[in-house]
Amino acid sequence: MDLMGWVVLGLVLMALFWAVGAYNRLVRLKNAIANAFGQIDVQLKRRYDLIPNLVEVARKYLAHESETLEAVIAARNQARNAEQTVAASPASATAMGALVGAEQVLGGAMGRLFALAEAYPELKADQTMRDLSEELSSTENRVGFSRQAYNDHVLAFNDAAAQFPTLIVARLFAFLPMPMLEATSSEAERQPVKVAF
Repeated sequence: MDLMGWVVLGLVLMALFWAVGAYNRLVRLKNAIANAFGQIDVQLKRRYDLIPNLVEVARKYLAHESETLEAVIAARNQARNAEQTVAASPASATAMGALVGAEQVLGGAMGRLFALAEAYPELKADQTMRDLSEELSSTENRVGFSRQAYNDHVLAFNDAAAQFPTLIVARLFAFLPMPMLEATSSEAERQPVKVAF
């Protein structure tokens, strides 16, 4: 083989090693996104487990407010189903959008429950209710931190997959942009759920 053949072979091997490295980097970034969603998933499940306990404690004091309590449970079930759909397919923008929407509905229902509970001093004084509210507040903080970590990983992946020359490998192996967890659009929906008693 002449000198030109060796140069061409060297360039082909360098391109191949670069492509393998780019592919592995995209896989690593995509796995980091799955891990980040796994952390959100853990916190959401914790929250979904706390909500029925909170409703049961409130039910003792708010028996005549069954519509609000049922709305909270229905919203919780809807959010949990959406979360399970995203867990099965974390790259689906449609599933992620459904989860965000379900979480908004749940946040609104929880807000109504806590606003209603403010009018009942006996409920506010209940130690179990205060403990559950504190756990829920702590879980909400962890969900927020987990969402931020998820979005950071999605940003790193989307940036890597959109930059040339890695873009070539991303398109060749169908590394599609991943959806971010976005904030809601209305100012009322952006308000945090009040969980203090």
